[in-house]
Amino acid sequence: MNKLLSMLLLLAPGLTLAADFTVAQKGKAFSVPSLSIKVGDKVSFRNDDPFAHNVFTLSDPMQFDLGTYPQGQAKSVSFAKAGLYEVECAIHPEMKLLITVKP
Repeated sequence: MNKLLSMLLLLAPGLTLAADFTVAQKGKAFSVPSLSIKVGDKVSFRNDDPFAHNVFTLSDPMQFDLGTYPQGQAKSVSFAKAGLYEVECAIHPEMKLLITVKP
């Protein structure tokens, strides 16, 4: 661990580092039905299907639309606000994922 990071952790004991999560898209489904994360965490959505996906949410805490992307690509979003996010694919409406973001 580098010295600057060690010093920062000693000076700010309540400091937590953001985590990165990956959710795959395969077989017209998200790899998990739900995910629980913290504010500041990042979720990458990796397309493992041989066709395009489009990940979005219209949930009130923070709306996003990652656009359409092909197999082998991933797009990510950092969650800045706590709340419940219903994530879907605009191309495959049966794809649903519930993300709970805790403070």
